[in-house]
Amino acid sequence: MLAMERAKLWATDPHFNEETQKAAKALMGSEQELLSAFGTELTFGTGGLRGVLGVGTNRMNEYTVGRATQGLSDYLRENSGKSVAIGYDSRLRSREFAFLAAGILAHNGLTAYVYPRLMPTPMLSFAVRELGCDAGIVITASHNPAQYNGYKVYGPDGCQITQEAAEAITACIEKVPYGAAQAMPEEKGRTAGLLRDVPEEIVERFLEKTLACRVAPEAEAPLHLIYTPLHGTGLEPVTKVFSRMKGIQFTCVPEQTAPDGHFPTCPKPNPELREALRCGLEWAEKEKASLLIATDPDCDRVGVAVREKDGRYTVLTGNEVGLLLLEHILKTRTGLHTLPENPVVVKTIVTSDLAFAITRRYGAELKECLTGFKYIGEQIALLEAGGHPERYIFGFEESYGYLAGGYVRDKDAVVASMLICEMAAWYKGQGKNLGEALDDLYAQYGFYFNKVDSYTFPGSDGMAKMAALMETLRTELPIAIAGRPVTGHTDYEAGKRYEDGEGETPTGLPTSNVMAFRLGKEGSLVARPSGTEPKLKFYYSLRAADRPTAEKAYGEIKASVEDWLGL
Repeated sequence: MLAMERAKLWATDPHFNEETQKAAKALMGSEQELLSAFGTELTFGTGGLRGVLGVGTNRMNEYTVGRATQGLSDYLRENSGKSVAIGYDSRLRSREFAFLAAGILAHNGLTAYVYPRLMPTPMLSFAVRELGCDAGIVITASHNPAQYNGYKVYGPDGCQITQEAAEAITACIEKVPYGAAQAMPEEKGRTAGLLRDVPEEIVERFLEKTLACRVAPEAEAPLHLIYTPLHGTGLEPVTKVFSRMKGIQFTCVPEQTAPDGHFPTCPKPNPELREALRCGLEWAEKEKASLLIATDPDCDRVGVAVREKDGRYTVLTGNEVGLLLLEHILKTRTGLHTLPENPVVVKTIVTSDLAFAITRRYGAELKECLTGFKYIGEQIALLEAGGHPERYIFGFEESYGYLAGGYVRDKDAVVASMLICEMAAWYKGQGKNLGEALDDLYAQYGFYFNKVDSYTFPGSDGMAKMAALMETLRTELPIAIAGRPVTGHTDYEAGKRYEDGEGETPTGLPTSNVMAFRLGKEGSLVARPSGTEPKLKFYYSLRAADRPTAEKAYGEIKASVEDWLGL
């Protein structure tokens, strides 16, 4: 058995430390645990590595991190790379992994710039470009539970690496034996000038760039909010930005301000989950705050809860926050005459279709891209290459990711938190909360209902079943879904869009295993399988006269989908 062979190697080879050897030997007594830890290897992709902490080839540990870093070093040296920026969050072993990576890079003659303290992922993206680095590494597992950690790699453009780069780095990693990577001691690396701190002025420059993204700095009403970093990295940059905003009063959730990789108050530190916001909501209710803002551990995503007139708090969805921000930015900048010529907004293909109506009203161009914020970053880079970086004004995705300003090339909860505050203060000056602003949005453009449903296909044949279902969608195209005519579809794997009466047009996007179906004026349905888990996701973006009508349509379409899935 391959798992047993791997475990025996880790238990006996002197390249592995004594603690690791003992742990590997202990796993041999349980077939289930042995297979889980050694049955496969962590897959390196465009999102780098992510997995449970522990001993084994399928775990995050110093040997999987070391192997990945040595592979990255080999890739960079083959491509004349010279330097890498590194950041890390509050998770267990994050700092250790960050400095291990820095030492391995230094051993390979590459300069590693490491943030001297934990910082958000968007600040790593910023540092890569500011320092002119050839790559970036951030140690984080985003919003996963405490037992996880991860290793994300960024390109010189500050975006997460492309599929092409990921494949090339993977080829280098696969040539490296576990335990073979060597790290230069930190002191020696600093003496040689190969291990350096990210300069403090980079932090201040990031904050200045963030504050420059404000659209109505003089239009604020006094606003009291509660903020929680969920034991993560957001405390310093987010509160520094808040403190520089006129009229903004904020209270930090004391139980969640200290960085803590155990996440003792929120086992699932995901700001889209109401349970993760429990402490924050308790403080908001206690202080009758207008707003609760929560950033995830690496501060690239933000969740929002709004105090309604009756004192209850409503947690907004990622789509709702993104649409409110889009309307606020376009409306305010139009009124202030600060919109650039031919402004550009970018959203992913699974984000609310309401964005089309909003951008159309203000004369902005809306570009769609595949799921993943790196694709939004690519659109910013294209505008920059064309000599018009100012045209980009906002990008967002339904999974709580937002970005204003092209100085970062990943979703950024620091700038998003600032703009949400500014927007809430502006509406407060009009006598409204964000919930009422959302109602106004629907009254103006029509009601849009957005929902994501996920279906799991467990077992060894789970991925194969999903592949077969997606192939069926392609070869046996539905002409109607729940009695609603399909007026067009897009096959992103073929790169083609089809509309009734208009024929075939190219998508102009990279290929991806995604199918989208348009239901006339009622909206759209998108099917997208996970590339790493046996999960098939369906994204609904439905337009109706009101919420009850939309929810009824959603129920009917969902029932049709589940009948097709055989559920």
